[in-house]
Amino acid sequence: MLATHDGHAYTSRSCGRQRSDGLWEGWLEFVPSDGTPVLRSARETTQPKLQDLAYWASGLTRVYLEGALERTLNPPLEAATAPPPPPAYDAPAPRTIDGVAVHTPAEPILDPFAVYAEGETLLRRRLAALAPLHLRTIARAYELADDLAIEELDEHALVALIVSAVRDRAA
Repeated sequence: MLATHDGHAYTSRSCGRQRSDGLWEGWLEFVPSDGTPVLRSARETTQPKLQDLAYWASGLTRVYLEGALERTLNPPLEAATAPPPPPAYDAPAPRTIDGVAVHTPAEPILDPFAVYAEGETLLRRRLAALAPLHLRTIARAYELADDLAIEELDEHALVALIVSAVRDRAA
């Protein structure tokens, strides 16, 4: 039997149910001794199995039950917060150089100098298999060309530019 400061007495009982996601949630009900409606707490626990829920209920102490009754009788007020407004854009602004948009992946996907060390033909084949976006990233990362100069080049010209720059630096 639990009693409040104003003299109302309650008997507590633990309750539970299985949710649609398979987990078990538990709450407490407080039955008043004066016949007024039963009080119900908010969810007190979520457990993976019914046995775990029963174990939780078996360990409830008087202090816990008194606190749960207090929370049920006097729930904390939650400040009403407006949801944040949706973003105006669905992505960050593109990187620009002199007003020209430059879209760059974070890291180059190959080191042209390491591949060139295995042969120029191999470097050409590996570069030819890449999209222009990756070729531009390689050229920028290894400072093989000016950013503006590479934006208008197609993949064949980008491959030729990278191979030529790597060959010149390797010599």
